[in-house]
Amino acid sequence: MTKTKWNVDAAHSEIGFSVKHMMISKAKGTFNDFDANIEMDPNNLEDASIEFTIDVKSIDTKNEDRDNHLRSDDFFDVDNYPKITFNATDIKKKSEEQYDVTGDLTMRGTTKPVTFDITFGGEQTDPWGNTVAGFSGETSINRKEFGLTWNATLEKGGVLVGEDVKINLELELHKQG
Repeated sequence: MTKTKWNVDAAHSEIGFSVKHMMISKAKGTFNDFDANIEMDPNNLEDASIEFTIDVKSIDTKNEDRDNHLRSDDFFDVDNYPKITFNATDIKKKSEEQYDVTGDLTMRGTTKPVTFDITFGGEQTDPWGNTVAGFSGETSINRKEFGLTWNATLEKGGVLVGEDVKINLELELHKQG
């Protein structure tokens, strides 16, 4: 089988993240606007072409003040760096459904290699005859390596925002053509 184009079904997909807050809990959020250019053969995912673009302004932590702070130059600096991108450079099959997808993650003008642990959920045909594939994935990054260094010291010790950010993906893709 040859590679074909697949589109993200935004209504059934999510790019989320979580980070330690005040050393005791986690703050979570999502990016509501993102797109991907994906060409793949689900039977040979190691040969897939994967590129993601995230609109940073679409960050949503369910707190408008925090979202605006994250958009500011203290964090993402969306006026100068409006997009986060990921371009896969290597895909390795670990098991029947598990893959390591390594690529270049660019955020706030800094590009670093990142590996996502991806689970292929399989293929299905929806009630309208469309071929649909599902994927879940996760990785962790150190936000400071991407220039997101703002923080505040807490009265009892520690900091307001943790360094490690866990990124979670839930993707539903629709085969084109």
